[in-house]
Amino acid sequence: MAKEKLEDLEWTNLGFKYRDLPYSFQAVYKDGAWQEGGLTEDSTIVLSEAAQVLHYGQEVFEGLKAYRWKDGSLHLFRPEENAARLRRSAERMSMAPYPEDKFVEACKEVVKANADFVPPYGSGGTLYLRPFLIGSEPIVGVDAAQEYIFRIYATPVGAYINGLHPAAYMVSAYDRAAHAGTGRAKTSGNYAASLYPHELAKKLGYADALYLDPREHKYVDEFGGANFFGITKEGNFVTPKSVSVLPSITKKSLLVVAQDLGLNPQEVRIPFDEIDDLVEAGAMGTAAVISPVGSLTYNDEKHVFYSETEAGPITTKLYETLTGIQNGDLPDTHNWTVPVE
Repeated sequence: MAKEKLEDLEWTNLGFKYRDLPYSFQAVYKDGAWQEGGLTEDSTIVLSEAAQVLHYGQEVFEGLKAYRWKDGSLHLFRPEENAARLRRSAERMSMAPYPEDKFVEACKEVVKANADFVPPYGSGGTLYLRPFLIGSEPIVGVDAAQEYIFRIYATPVGAYINGLHPAAYMVSAYDRAAHAGTGRAKTSGNYAASLYPHELAKKLGYADALYLDPREHKYVDEFGGANFFGITKEGNFVTPKSVSVLPSITKKSLLVVAQDLGLNPQEVRIPFDEIDDLVEAGAMGTAAVISPVGSLTYNDEKHVFYSETEAGPITTKLYETLTGIQNGDLPDTHNWTVPVE
């Protein structure tokens, strides 16, 4: 694959796709220890046909962004949280975790090495980082690998969803993850399980599928690639409390932002039969930050929130506040942004 050329990029029309940038980062785990990692210009990975990841799925990953501020400086948003979540995911999948301090430094290295490809301030673009960890040891029997590859690639991206435009969603009859399964780990199998329900939803004209809890199918869980939140009639911010939901860093941040805004944030079980008690709703995650939910359809019954055409005022305020912090336009009173120096 040819390397991306800077002159070929349109900063305001990037889309959300992979571009082969000059540098990635790679480290290898073998003989019971992580070897010294470093930057590489090779954007390919060579694996044995018997590599554990290809047959038994030992893989975990992360997603985070680098932002160019108005003064030209580059910043990551809460990378230590991604490092900690990767460790927890790796432990759940019986993998050797990559050291958290080295994770953050590796992210900085990749951003600095590809600094020219960080979109300019005001373009709506960011440099998306995808750290991931795979089992690379050749294995025939079902077992955990003893060799791993940790890698980070970067790609400039535009908005995952353009603007705060409400979308219609449906409730899936399928489960994304089991009650005591791997739902809290950011592992590829969870996303693979959501692809078929997502395709079904798209064919029916919906943006994506929302999943209910896998044990009783009574409570709101999450979307295929994002957490759920709602705003109650009393003006409170609520988001599902569940053992099968991925602990989103965007959600963790919005819980704090909601507290700052006086929205009395709560992680609670949200019965779907009480969904009409919510006056606004949204999907939240790294890619889109917030995507307003205009409606949810379940068993042919459509539940509309604030509007099917406009984002609600509280959803808009949450979005503007968090993105303002990320882009350096609002004070970072919680020390979430990390300069890349």
